[in-house]
Amino acid sequence: MTENRIVIIGAGFAGRSIASEIKLKGVPGKVVAFIDDDSQKIGKTLEGIPVYGPINDIKKIIKKAPAEEALIAIPGASRKRLKEIYSVLKTAKFVKIRILPGISQIVDGDAHLIQTREIYAQDLLGRDPVLIPLKKSLTYLRGKRVLITGAGGSIGSELSRQLLFGGAQRLYLFGHGENSIYEVERDLRILQEEGVGEKAIIVPIIGELKDRNYMHFILNRLRADVIFHCAAYKHVPMLEANPIEAVKNNVFGTLNLLDSANTAGTSRFVFISTDKAVDPISIYGASKLIAEKLVLSNNQGKMESIVVRFGNVLGSRGSIVPLFRKQILKGGPVTITHPESTRFFMTIPEAASLVLKAGGVGKGNNLYILEMGEPLLIKELAEQMIRFYGYEPEKEIALKYIGLRPGEKISEKLCSSYETPQETEFPGIKRLLRNGEQKEPIECIVNSLRPVCYFDPLKPEVYRNRKVLKAIIKRYIPTLEIPDNEPEY
Repeated sequence: MTENRIVIIGAGFAGRSIASEIKLKGVPGKVVAFIDDDSQKIGKTLEGIPVYGPINDIKKIIKKAPAEEALIAIPGASRKRLKEIYSVLKTAKFVKIRILPGISQIVDGDAHLIQTREIYAQDLLGRDPVLIPLKKSLTYLRGKRVLITGAGGSIGSELSRQLLFGGAQRLYLFGHGENSIYEVERDLRILQEEGVGEKAIIVPIIGELKDRNYMHFILNRLRADVIFHCAAYKHVPMLEANPIEAVKNNVFGTLNLLDSANTAGTSRFVFISTDKAVDPISIYGASKLIAEKLVLSNNQGKMESIVVRFGNVLGSRGSIVPLFRKQILKGGPVTITHPESTRFFMTIPEAASLVLKAGGVGKGNNLYILEMGEPLLIKELAEQMIRFYGYEPEKEIALKYIGLRPGEKISEKLCSSYETPQETEFPGIKRLLRNGEQKEPIECIVNSLRPVCYFDPLKPEVYRNRKVLKAIIKRYIPTLEIPDNEPEY
């Protein structure tokens, strides 16, 4: 069996750390060269490994140092430069291309082999992310007990990984799916074994936000100091077909968590929201808007309640990036709802870093939005992904327009007409000033929805009636769209 020969793109601190780790741990494979653009390094030997360059000459270089695998270890590289490097590596016909993602904890500290992974299309898409000095941002969590709901999801699991650097005493991983919680717990333990982050105690918890008694019981036992509430039902067309469960989970689940946190003495509550809560037409967006209002109106005890709102994240489960990948790999077509459809996008690590930052600097009862840059045309995203996988759009992989699905918009906004973005001193984070919005107390909305979601013997006729549910919400949120043929059940 021949030994896997590896070249590391980038002879900086990160690349050298990984090369040393490969040699020290006897990892299958041998680093045969660094490739770098720095003329001060080219021609030298680092860690006993020769440095060649520049990177754009890699086709010539691999004749001197043949290799099957390339590992990109330039965490600070721009999206544009990463695209150029990837293109050069593909031209050089490397069998395997890995990347050390440009996430903030790598900028702050050691780089580890365990943090490398196969390069994804989303690593090359969108704008350059805002880099957050993570260790400094997380000082407010040192020695604290931190609960992440929806810890098995895309944002929740990334928050959990980044929280390893915060010095938290305990990380409570809360979710209702045993498989996803098992996977994130396993990932965190492997990271800790490999020397990534600090030695927080990791506690997996399976439970339901919708179970009010359980939530009070478990939060009184956990005594979490800080809560990041990421859990939600979020698939727009799916929730249009299941509106009552959307409200039970996203509205009443949030209310149960809020009330339990107030009783248990939690000091900070950070709620993850979405751009679909802005002038929502869907049940998902409406449920998140109601939940936002619940969090912002919370004034019980001393708990500071904060909302952080942002758009789509690249590569999240159930999002279009994994869908496009599957469609491309099976030969197409790639399905797009509308030729003019756009969305805001940011990477999962960037979103998580900014949420953690906002959670520390945000003031209670305030709503913050993350800077998402310009919205991206979905058609262009699809074309970029098709090219990433080595095909030509329309010629080799077809694009197919299927029309907007129930609850979907052509484009989204990050703030409503009654919300004014205000700069903060923190890059990537804006505060929204709210004025002129619906003044009806949030309790009225919740009380009206309760007998539809939970059986009330005094109002049995409205129980599970989705037509009634949507009519109630539309009174408070006029933008909600209700189909003419909306069934009762």
